[in-house]
Amino acid sequence: MSWTILQGIPIHYAYLDHQSPRTFVFINSLGTDFRIWDAVVDKLKDYGNILRFDKPGHGLSGLPSTPFQIKDYAEITLELMDYLHIERAVIVGLSIGGIIGQHLGVNHPERIEKLILSNTAPKIGSTETWNSRIEKVRNEGIESIADMVMKVWFSEQFHRERQAELLGYRNMLANSPLEGYLMACAAIRDNDLSAAITQIQLPCLCFGGTADGSTPPALVESMANSIPNAQFVLISDVGHIPCVEAPQQIVHEILDFVVYSDTKSLYQKGMITRRAVLGNAHVDRAEANKTEFDRTFQEYITNNAWGAIWSRPGLTKRERSILTIAVLATLGQEEELAMHLRATANTGTSLEDIKETLLHIAIYAGVPVSNTAFRVAKKVFETA
Repeated sequence: MSWTILQGIPIHYAYLDHQSPRTFVFINSLGTDFRIWDAVVDKLKDYGNILRFDKPGHGLSGLPSTPFQIKDYAEITLELMDYLHIERAVIVGLSIGGIIGQHLGVNHPERIEKLILSNTAPKIGSTETWNSRIEKVRNEGIESIADMVMKVWFSEQFHRERQAELLGYRNMLANSPLEGYLMACAAIRDNDLSAAITQIQLPCLCFGGTADGSTPPALVESMANSIPNAQFVLISDVGHIPCVEAPQQIVHEILDFVVYSDTKSLYQKGMITRRAVLGNAHVDRAEANKTEFDRTFQEYITNNAWGAIWSRPGLTKRERSILTIAVLATLGQEEELAMHLRATANTGTSLEDIKETLLHIAIYAGVPVSNTAFRVAKKVFETA
């Protein structure tokens, strides 16, 4: 756990700093903490630095001395970015986090590379509905609304098939700090960015969920239509928190929007991933040595191995690296094995990962295969 104090408030955060030129900042929803992004972060961490934090009054972060409005949540987000020396970021906001993202997009566009708004709107709910919820929660506690909230947070399928997780997220909500929850409800109640978001000129991606009872798809799509450069993506069979229900699809859409949006072909996507894994020096040498004789073959590799497979979000680069090493060692492809062993410097695969992989294949592929692979690995890392 990491902490800092901003505006006199203890702020709980997690920062994965890979020294990447790109940083993702995740801002979570009402009644949750930053753990809702765990599955997304696990698949996205190869593509940039990642900052998550608990908003004031949520999770393990403290309460401010005076109630926050949306602009105050936005300002403390920027202060945390300043503290961590993050100049610009891809902002990913869910629900109230998305409202905070909209405020940042209107008032601080210079701090944002791209804006991703999930299951949110410039104005959510009416004054009457929020006052009613605030009164009920203040008198009866968050527990009194927990079952109702679960119905809009998650789809019927999630309720049927993932009951342990459902109970876990219900506990997350019910155990949220009461005053922090009420403060955020009032901030949402008092916010209306409907006119202001037409000023956002940033590239923007908006997610909606077909089973979202809190911010229905039509509301999210209306927001996207009001932002000049926004795209709308509707995710099937998910409720208000798609980062929990469908993290792989969320990552796929984020990568297409942020990382691959400027690429016009599978080849260009593959070349980005190939350089990220093998390194620019290796790829530059391979490109320089390419001739008319093998040009089609090299393009086939870039398209299919790097563009169609290695660029998929379902496995991390570390996981794909381990699998590739195991397969190449089993097949006795020593030259390719050495290349992918050298590439582990870029994939986050440790020496311990490699050792365990080569031990594992001794059982399933044979001791001689593993022995050869250990010899190749020792040679690679002795000269690295």
